[in-house]
Amino acid sequence: MQWAPRGLAMAKYLGIALLAVPLLAFAAYSLRFGVRGLGFDLTEETYIYTPGGPVTNVAIFAHMVLGGAVMVLAPLQLVGRVRARYPRLHRITGRVIITASIAVALGGLFYIGVRGTVAGPLMDLGFALYGALMLGAGLQALRFARAGDFMRHSAWALRLFVLVMGSLIYRLHYALWYSLTDGLWSNEQLVGPFDQVQYFAFYLPYLAILEVWIRRRAA
Repeated sequence: MQWAPRGLAMAKYLGIALLAVPLLAFAAYSLRFGVRGLGFDLTEETYIYTPGGPVTNVAIFAHMVLGGAVMVLAPLQLVGRVRARYPRLHRITGRVIITASIAVALGGLFYIGVRGTVAGPLMDLGFALYGALMLGAGLQALRFARAGDFMRHSAWALRLFVLVMGSLIYRLHYALWYSLTDGLWSNEQLVGPFDQVQYFAFYLPYLAILEVWIRRRAA
């Protein structure tokens, strides 16, 4: 029966590899697009660019750059061997992730407040709640790390991790849905029934599942 642990380990690493491909691809896209938006006029390419709005453009495109960087760094914090062998690296990377996540949340909230999202008030609400939760999780993770309360820090860091992955999850939901239904209840304006569920479904269910796990672990 020695094959069982080996099989589980192989399945684990295969799962990680399968997740790493879309994660790295999306992070690279976000970094590249964000850098372009900071340096060039993208009025003809994307709605999110604001002509004559340098502060708004910096907010949204820095949001993309930092978000892409955080998405690459955050999974490393979950690797137990890295935490055990390189605790200083874990702490430094954690500070970078938390600081960048707070900046990402603030940039997104500022942009929503100034311009709003492409699909109107309900999408504004869903994405503003997402940004507020990310901001809160980042602040709480930082607060409990400084206080030396590492159990609570760990819980808030995991919540932050789920939220950091939200941008990727949002797009994976669409990729899976379109492959299965050819875009049923979705449209280019992002106001279809599926789109409206998506305003909240890319983070709230995952936070709920994580919360159950955290409470069971604590018990």
